[in-house]
Amino acid sequence: MNRPPFSKDILKIKDIEALADHLGALLKEEIFVKYKRRGAVVGISGGIDSSVSMALAAKYIGAERVFGVMMPEKDSSPDSESLAEKLAKKFGVPHIVENIRPALEGFKCYERRDEAIKRVFPEFDPLTDKSKIGINKTGLDQKLPPVFHLTIIDKNGNQKSKIIPINEYLQIVAASNFKQRCRMSMVYYYAEKMHYMVIGTANKHEIDQGFFVKYGDGGADFYPQAHLYKTQVYQLAGYLGVPDEIIQRTPTTDTYSAEQTQEEFFYQLPFEMMDPLWYGFENGYSTDEVGEVMGIPAEEVQIIFDNFARKKKTTEYLRANPYYFPVI
Repeated sequence: MNRPPFSKDILKIKDIEALADHLGALLKEEIFVKYKRRGAVVGISGGIDSSVSMALAAKYIGAERVFGVMMPEKDSSPDSESLAEKLAKKFGVPHIVENIRPALEGFKCYERRDEAIKRVFPEFDPLTDKSKIGINKTGLDQKLPPVFHLTIIDKNGNQKSKIIPINEYLQIVAASNFKQRCRMSMVYYYAEKMHYMVIGTANKHEIDQGFFVKYGDGGADFYPQAHLYKTQVYQLAGYLGVPDEIIQRTPTTDTYSAEQTQEEFFYQLPFEMMDPLWYGFENGYSTDEVGEVMGIPAEEVQIIFDNFARKKKTTEYLRANPYYFPVI
């Protein structure tokens, strides 16, 4: 196979302007030519991925044809709304705030989640305490599957963590997923009202590793960043002029009441390390070559590759389209 030697810079975009122009041309083709819509709706959260989606759309189809929807709820960080507001104003994009807390309360999202938390920590007080789910990092070098921990933090900052039983884990995740599915419903409301399309914000890692909610943030009409690694999304953000506060912000899930990074919740690795490792995994580079460049033993690289493969396999369901049974 004719391919470049593996390096830490293998994912550096050589011609960022050409990439942006290519994505912009595809946006215009999909929206105006193929589907004959008037514009695009983007759910914006103050995160890097949604910011790049909005910036791309504003630059290439025109800010007046883009509509941003901010959808905070009880557990959202105040920074999410303020940064999303700053983003929309910088690019001149019309936008609106739709607080989805009442909808989530109608679904009993918080109540169902807290019910499961209290089965693990009976002392948990939903009115004053915060909670989050995290994944063990040690499993990466011990050939172990991920083990999730539930953490609660009381009003005095005291923290407790336990390995979370499977039934409680499933209930907490199922309840929390109401958040992404409510947001999907809201952006499609505006898309249908305005005869627009919905731009997805997922990057390559989120799609390939299954870090999204099916029919939630996984619900969109197209994904401009689906082939971009996270560090490439940052490169594109810099070119497009996304505000520095967003670029420098640590990526979070913004789902749990306690602050939770994406690395802590799911990825287990920082993006600057995960990206080249994932590239090496997907493109058949040897563990020896990757390990030498990354400064880690080949055996550890193999364990990480196996972890990637396991995530990809166990999340196939999320990427599957509905199966239409054939007529006999």
